[in-house]
Amino acid sequence: MTQIPSREDLKAQAKRLRMEMSAKGTDMTHAAALETLAHQWGMRDWNTLAAKADQQTVQWHPGQRVSGRYLGHKFMGMIKAASLATSGHWSLTVRFDDPVDVVTSELFSSLRRQVNTTVTPQGISPQKTSDGQPHMVLAAA
Repeated sequence: MTQIPSREDLKAQAKRLRMEMSAKGTDMTHAAALETLAHQWGMRDWNTLAAKADQQTVQWHPGQRVSGRYLGHKFMGMIKAASLATSGHWSLTVRFDDPVDVVTSELFSSLRRQVNTTVTPQGISPQKTSDGQPHMVLAAA
């Protein structure tokens, strides 16, 4: 099954739908755009879609054990600090169980024990490396 985006992302999709329809000469209320979007996702209405999106949202919190990849390196660790921004993204401080080398060069290393990162509710950082991979991919352990 396809992962449903966050409620904020769904609302942004509805806003884009309204703008696109308006540009083509068809006015649409925001409520109608939300309902249309729900039907496109196979749900009977907006409330059902919003509830499904909320169920998939991970709530990050201090003390939570996590695993994932940071700059392509697998890790296990713990969240030391977490705060939710109005954008729906999370600002996290993650402490690794074992230091992670943040340099790809074979000539030297730079080990990190702790990093500050921003992730979506699904645990993926919007920032990407030069090869297009997210800096951080995080999952509850």
